[in-house]
Amino acid sequence: MNSDLFSYERLLFTPATPNADAIPTIFAFPNEYTVGITSLGYQVVWATLVARIDLEVSRLFTDIHEPLPRQPELVGFSLSWELDYVNILNLLEFLELPIWAIKRTDGQPIIFGGGPVFTANPEPFADFFDAILLGDGENLLGDFIEAYKEVRTADKQTKLRHLAKVPGVYVPSLYEVTYYDPTGNIKSILPVDLEVPPQVEKQTYRGNVLSASTVVTEKAAWENIYMVEVVRSCPEMCRFCLASYLTLPFRTASLEESLIPAIEKGLAVTNRLGLLGASVTQHPEFEQLLDYLSQPKYDDIRLSISSVRTNTVTVKLAETLAKRDTRSITIAVESGSEKVRRIVNKKLSNDEIIQTAINAKLGGLKGIKLYGMVGIPGEELADLSETVGMMRDIKKAAPGLRLTLGCSTFVPKSHTPFQWFGVNKDAEKRLKLLDKDLGKLGLEFRPESYNWSVIQALLSRGDRRLSKLLELVRHYGDSLGSYRRAFKELRGQLPEMDFYVYTEWELDLILPWSHLKGPLPVETLKKHLEMARSPTTP
Repeated sequence: MNSDLFSYERLLFTPATPNADAIPTIFAFPNEYTVGITSLGYQVVWATLVARIDLEVSRLFTDIHEPLPRQPELVGFSLSWELDYVNILNLLEFLELPIWAIKRTDGQPIIFGGGPVFTANPEPFADFFDAILLGDGENLLGDFIEAYKEVRTADKQTKLRHLAKVPGVYVPSLYEVTYYDPTGNIKSILPVDLEVPPQVEKQTYRGNVLSASTVVTEKAAWENIYMVEVVRSCPEMCRFCLASYLTLPFRTASLEESLIPAIEKGLAVTNRLGLLGASVTQHPEFEQLLDYLSQPKYDDIRLSISSVRTNTVTVKLAETLAKRDTRSITIAVESGSEKVRRIVNKKLSNDEIIQTAINAKLGGLKGIKLYGMVGIPGEELADLSETVGMMRDIKKAAPGLRLTLGCSTFVPKSHTPFQWFGVNKDAEKRLKLLDKDLGKLGLEFRPESYNWSVIQALLSRGDRRLSKLLELVRHYGDSLGSYRRAFKELRGQLPEMDFYVYTEWELDLILPWSHLKGPLPVETLKKHLEMARSPTTP
C-alpha cells in the first residue's frame, strides 16, 4: 500500500493535536487517492475535521489509507460521482462492517455521508447509511459533531434520534416509506413518530468566504493545482440543471476578503491556479479579478477556469487565459436551436455563441469546447440540424480555432423543474446522427456514453427499493447489462427499469425525495415547468 503518497502533500492549514478522549473518526473518499484529493469538497471537509481537537481523523481511499483506529466511532463518506457507491460498499467490508445500516450494532460506528450525490437524492443509498448530511457543510458539519458528542456514550437508537434533530441531518431509518404495491408508486414517506421532523431541509451556507484548497500535491489528478471557489450556484437557472437549482441562491466570494487572500496563499506554494464555480465569469467583480491576475508577478502562473458563461468571453479574458497557459475554454450551449434553448431557459443567441468563438481566437486561444445535450424534452430532429448548422457557422467565423462538441443525453434530476421527465428513448440515435453529420464537416464530436446516462437517470430518480439492486449489481460489474440482469432477478420486488428511467411522472406523484426540502418549493418548480412547456419567443 503506497501510503507515502501522503508525504507529497503541502498543507495550507495547521492540523490540531487531538485531545486524549478525541473521537476516533475515519473520513473516506470512495475512489483512489489521486481522484479524492482533487475534490475540493473532500479537501475542505477533511481540513475542517482535522482542525478540531475533539476528533482524531484518519483518511481512507480505495488504494491507500492513514493508520486506522481499531474502534472508530464515526465513519464518513464524501460522494461526488454516483457509480462510486460500489466502492463505499467495498470499503465498509474492508473495515469489517455490515453494509446494511439495520445490521450494524451499538458497538459499531455511525456511518454518515455527504456530498452532491447524496444532497440531490440519497434514497437509492439510504439503507447503507445511518445518517446523511444534506447541503453545504460549513455549519452543518460542526452541528453534527457537537450533537454526536452529546450522545456519544448512548445506544445507537438514541444517537440517531438525537442526530435527526439537527437541521440538515437525515436519518433514513427514522422515515418509513410505503408503496401501493411492491412494483407501484410511493404511497407515503412519514417519520416513524412525532419526535422526528416530517421534513429534512438542505442546509445553505450564506457567507461570502467560499472554499479554497487546503492541500496542494503533485499526486493529485490535476497536478499541484490550488483551487479557489469563486461562485456557488448559478444565476441562469437552466431548467434541467442540478448545479443551479439545488444550490440556490447564487453566492459570490468577496474579492478583498476571500478571493485575493486565498489566491495569494495558494500561489505562494504552487503556480497552478483553478477558479471553480458553475458560472465563474458571472462574479460581479470578475473584471477586477482578471486585472489582479494579470499583474507581472503572476506571469508564470497556469490558470484554468472551470466554466465560462458564453456571452462573457471577451477578447481580454481570452488574452489573459492564453498568457496564463490556457489553450482552450469550455462553454455550455445545450443546443444550436433557439427553440430548445428557450425551453431550458438558456438565455443565449447563436450570434453570441459565434462572437465568443471569434473573441477566443482573437485573444490567442487555440480551441473551444462546446457542451451540448440531446433528448431535451421538446427537442425534434430539426433541432439537431440547427446544432450542426451552428457548428458550421462557428467554423466559418473563426477558421483555425479547434472546435469540439461534447454532448450528453438529458438526464432528469431531483429538485429541478425537469425532475418529472424521463430520458428520451431516441437519444442514442440522435448522438449517432450528430456524430455522422459533424464528421462530414471535419469537426470533433465527443458524445458521453448513452448507457451511462441511463444508469445516471436510474440513480438520480431512484427510491429505496433500488438498494437491493445496487447490492446485486456490484457483483456483476457496472455495465448497463449488469443493471438489466439485476432487474430481471428482482422482478416483482420493485418497478421495472423503464419506470425510473423513461417514464414521464405525473405531477401529483409522491417523489422519492418528497420528504427532503430543496431550495425551492415544488409549486415553484411546477411553474417553471409550465414556462418550459410554453416557451415564449424572446
